[in-house]
Amino acid sequence: MAWAGPYFGAGSAAHSLAVLEGSDAFLMGRRTYEIFARQWPAATGPYADALNRMPKYVFSSTLVDAEWNNTTVIPGDVAEGVQALKDAGGKDLVVYGHGRFGQTLVDAGLVDELTLTVVPVFVPSGMPLFRDGSEQLRWDLVRAGQGDDPGLASLTYRPRDSF
Repeated sequence: MAWAGPYFGAGSAAHSLAVLEGSDAFLMGRRTYEIFARQWPAATGPYADALNRMPKYVFSSTLVDAEWNNTTVIPGDVAEGVQALKDAGGKDLVVYGHGRFGQTLVDAGLVDELTLTVVPVFVPSGMPLFRDGSEQLRWDLVRAGQGDDPGLASLTYRPRDSF
């Protein structure tokens, strides 16, 4: 995601820190874990410190042990594992990016809010936001506005109760 780097500035950093501080845990799939676990354990600063100390859950059928501190590997059914974390109550659970893990959460109806940051860069390939068959999902736009740095837009959606 190097293409987003030039748009990520102090505003986005402050917003990202506020999201972490308002969350009980960070959820991710194995691929995101591998990327984050290479970068963040050795990083310093307010964001890195918050990310490193918070509970993290990686959902994977192939990863057995997580070396990144405060990380628990949850094997098995993703929807059941996430639902158990949601049922425990507390603050928000945060997910960054939206790969197969995010698609699984959307398909299972486990996403309470979806915030998209629009970066004005066209990328020639990548993963679609939703999988085929997700067209029956309906989302209501609850917030729209400028992003936290120049050139960005922020759109927040919540799932519609009825189709």
